[in-house]
Amino acid sequence: MAGQLYSEFKEFFPNNAVEYFVSYYDYYQPEAYVPSTDTFIEKDASINDEIDKLRHSATSSLFERNDVLIVASVSCIYGLGSPEEYRNQVLSLRVGMEKDRDQLLRGLVDIQYARNDIDFKRGTFRVRGDSVEIIPPASREEHCIRVEFFGDEIERIREVDALTGEILGDREHIAIFPASHFVTGEDKLKKQW
Repeated sequence: MAGQLYSEFKEFFPNNAVEYFVSYYDYYQPEAYVPSTDTFIEKDASINDEIDKLRHSATSSLFERNDVLIVASVSCIYGLGSPEEYRNQVLSLRVGMEKDRDQLLRGLVDIQYARNDIDFKRGTFRVRGDSVEIIPPASREEHCIRVEFFGDEIERIREVDALTGEILGDREHIAIFPASHFVTGEDKLKKQW
């Protein structure tokens, strides 16, 4: 029913950001112990990648827009962490900005992106010379963001077809949201230990 409501809201509010935030598990088996047979059953789960992408889209829309409608299930009340922590982890990049390429790479790893030059998919980045290509978690996998450097300056930001390399458009600014909803800042991690 949530899916139907989501579709109807997209029709009723075509100019708004209508988003979908439901549980992303196709299958979830909690861990269990059966004392009579002394059997331990491990936790097992299967995550729906498409729903995960929709959840990230909903989260990023809340930070970027004021006209957001979210169709959600009870899963939206489970702790995803602090919205402030999530917002503080967003990387904001602008053309002309002074930023060392290696500093960007460390920043991406800090917000749980993985470097992967072979299996380039959502939540990963790859490096090609003075260019860094990133597929954000709310993005379609065929589109990536290419950040081109000239020395320690961001020379150009482009949206690119990840497979063909076709340039889809230039951007002046890009906000790169964390690859996972479960992020914690370095300050908070140091406090814990």
